[in-house]
Amino acid sequence: MSAIELPLAQPVKARPRRSAADRRMARLGLMFAAPSALLLLGFYIVPMIVLAVFSVTDYQLGALSTRFTGFDNFTKAFHDPVFLRALKNTVIYAAIVIPLGVCLALGIALLVYGRKKSRAFWEVAYFLPVTATLVAMATVWQFLLHPSLGPVNAAIKAMGYEPVSFLSNPTLLIPTMAMIGVWQVLGFNMVLFLAGLTAIPKDLYEAARLDGAKSAVDRFFIVTWPMLGPTTVFVVVTTSISAFKVFETVAVLTRGRFGSETLLFDLYLEGFEYSNTGYAAALTLLFLLIVLVLSIGQMWHMDRKVHY
Repeated sequence: MSAIELPLAQPVKARPRRSAADRRMARLGLMFAAPSALLLLGFYIVPMIVLAVFSVTDYQLGALSTRFTGFDNFTKAFHDPVFLRALKNTVIYAAIVIPLGVCLALGIALLVYGRKKSRAFWEVAYFLPVTATLVAMATVWQFLLHPSLGPVNAAIKAMGYEPVSFLSNPTLLIPTMAMIGVWQVLGFNMVLFLAGLTAIPKDLYEAARLDGAKSAVDRFFIVTWPMLGPTTVFVVVTTSISAFKVFETVAVLTRGRFGSETLLFDLYLEGFEYSNTGYAAALTLLFLLIVLVLSIGQMWHMDRKVHY
């Protein structure tokens, strides 16, 4: 019998030592990353930790003592009629703002993109609401929608109808603020869609035309809409976050009267008006969780249908 030959053990390669230049570059990289890391730690991570600690206590602003309450604040939130009403109002507001803010912005972008001489004028006209302070614009809307002094109701009375209380009728209040929200996000979304339209190669339209897509509608669904997929995902996610963050409109127009509270306005009331810091911290975590789940769900759902 021949002897069984055992494989020779391979020598372990020594890990190459980094040169002085590599170590210097690594230290330099850490120095450049340190300011951003410190800002991230100071403005996001540490506040989130403090928020989580406050959310499981009954701490009130200015109190000298507090006690651990566990998840009582979170349980209280789902039995709080004000929070549940604020959640419902925010969902209704977002359900109006998101589809209208995206679809109208896309339609306006298509119209503006086709202009040659007047394109710059329309871009500035639609983008102006983005540059304006929302608190000031909400005050303007308060005057425009005034039941007796506003020009909107003046036009309604001129047509022979009774004036409409847009900002005091509970049925019309949330839809009215949602239309103001659509007006607010329209210009920013339009600019994003214009950037996406500019990036589409013209050769694709020529190829689609040669393949039989004669009408502009056919070319839109064959070329434009698929190529705008990444832009649409970004616009939908940012519009959703903006819709759930509505605060200034409610604070200026109604201050939460007539059952118009939204999530952020309810957080403001609990944290700053009523000084219920612990409860407000729990509501803030719930709000962040809702926005996080919504954003991840939209990205996961839409990203599967997008071609990059």
